[in-house]
Amino acid sequence: MIEFALVSYSLLLVIVFGLRPWLQYRQTGDHGFRGFSGRTSALERLSGLLFAIAFSAFFGAPIATLMGAVDLVALPGWISPIGVALVLAGFVVVVAAQYQMGVAWRVGVDRSERTTLIKDGLFAWVRNPIFSGIGLFGAGFSLLVPNVLSGSALLLGALGLEIQARCVEEPYLLRTHGEAYAEYARRVGRFVPRIGLLSRRRAT
Repeated sequence: MIEFALVSYSLLLVIVFGLRPWLQYRQTGDHGFRGFSGRTSALERLSGLLFAIAFSAFFGAPIATLMGAVDLVALPGWISPIGVALVLAGFVVVVAAQYQMGVAWRVGVDRSERTTLIKDGLFAWVRNPIFSGIGLFGAGFSLLVPNVLSGSALLLGALGLEIQARCVEEPYLLRTHGEAYAEYARRVGRFVPRIGLLSRRRAT
């Protein structure tokens, strides 16, 4: 299962940070990356740092175990199939959500830019399906490679997702799309259906 986790994670990185930006560039002349250069807020930089540490720790978790540097936590045998199912589900959700975003797909935020507000497909169920898919994938990965590195990566990644969604992307979308996004966020959950709905106070 360690080898499966390493291969699936490598494939996810290639698709998310390699193939998808390449397809975006071929279609629009723009790779879609935002928020990693130029004028960014402290919260954006923090979430970016947390993501970088989490991604590195996830990648290092199976390698460290294969090298004998980090021991696995003993889990019941029935946990592994659950881990595989979560990894596969997360992978499918991430790829499908990226596809459904079309040319509006971005990594990070450019406050001077106005992209289309996507509300169909997976976005009709949750506002951040790519983040939801990454969370599913990370949870499954941690079950397949249960060590201190994967556990730490899961916690740091979850914190990074929360900061990015709540403090960076949602304020930007409210400023950009106004009541259209506020209405959408009041009925569609942040990462899980019906959970994390936007309150009317915050939308004003």
